[in-house]
Amino acid sequence: MEHLIQNQVISAAMQLEKHLDNELDRLENLNTDDLEKLREQRIQQLKKQAQQKQEWKNIGHGEYTELADEKEFFAISKKSANIVCHFYRDSTPRCRIVDMHLKILATKHLEARFCKVNAERCPFLTERLRIKVIPSIALIKDSKTKDYIVGFTDLGNCDDFSTEMLEWRIAQSGAIEYNGDLLSPPDTKKQKKPSNQKTIRGGYDSDDSDIDFDD
Repeated sequence: MEHLIQNQVISAAMQLEKHLDNELDRLENLNTDDLEKLREQRIQQLKKQAQQKQEWKNIGHGEYTELADEKEFFAISKKSANIVCHFYRDSTPRCRIVDMHLKILATKHLEARFCKVNAERCPFLTERLRIKVIPSIALIKDSKTKDYIVGFTDLGNCDDFSTEMLEWRIAQSGAIEYNGDLLSPPDTKKQKKPSNQKTIRGGYDSDDSDIDFDD
């Protein structure tokens, strides 16, 4: 079995090397006209990217904003293909942790609309999206809710998770672009929590973080 795996690795490496050699040969044989065509294609690509970014900014991307009501949510759903929506409560401290991270990610990922909704003021939307626990983040792509981040369980089950950890988790839904390894969470060196430290569901604390609306 080990011998078979070694052969597969060697074969893959040889194919990659061959592909790189062919690409180098192609680049070396380009004439002036070919280089000018590549340059023009790159310019057009950059112009298109800049135009797309400006269009995203015009509809509210690049900022983390609060939506006034359900009507505004459905309005942005018609304009933005990717939406990261945080359902919060003013009385829930962990919602402020989510706010801090999403403000950072909103400026980094223009391809998605980052927003938040007061779950108590928008009961119809909260029920429609089946929001049961606060904080929850609904991840929407192409007008379909692809995934939910419920509480902090998927973020290491701790309050001090990194922005990169939340970015990685959001990216798993496809709502944002991600260049890293989706199979490996970035926060892998967290120390194990002491048994008396606060947890997401339960523990000694009595705040209302991660409230279940069915309770």
